[in-house]
Amino acid sequence: MLEVIARPDHVARWRAALDGAPCWDELYAGYAAAVDWPTSAFWRELMAAAPDAVVLLSVRDPDGWWLSASRTIFEALGGADRDAGLADFQSMVTTLLGERFTPHWDDRAAAVAAYVRHNDAVRAAVPPDRLLEWRPEDGWAPLCVALDVSVPDEPFPHVNTTEDFREMAGLDD
Repeated sequence: MLEVIARPDHVARWRAALDGAPCWDELYAGYAAAVDWPTSAFWRELMAAAPDAVVLLSVRDPDGWWLSASRTIFEALGGADRDAGLADFQSMVTTLLGERFTPHWDDRAAAVAAYVRHNDAVRAAVPPDRLLEWRPEDGWAPLCVALDVSVPDEPFPHVNTTEDFREMAGLDD
């Protein structure tokens, strides 16, 4: 999501995708892969548009996911008046969450249920030869095997922590 925040010119393109008129080539120009929100909201469409691509299902413990999401993305979205420059972005994300995840994304039980439903839907729809279910603690190896590339000699990065996001978003502790 951080990349999308840095590209406010893409908000209209994400809205077009939500309206059924995606321009994937424009959204992903210059990128070899995409993860996180809002990309994950369009996993079905992207899977069809890139039939040879690996589908990465990055999973976490649902309660750990909720704790992170509620202290970062959801809290930042709840403060829509915090940054007028991000108002269009925040509006687009809340619309996507409501339409593609759950309209009750700020309710723990509803959001956790939606998270579990999403993961189950991906598992059920993606052919096993295209699906990589992965956890951050799995590190490089499964990703590199699935992509048929060498494992880097450097440690797997841990970026965009809750603390990093909260500092970037100006969320007070």
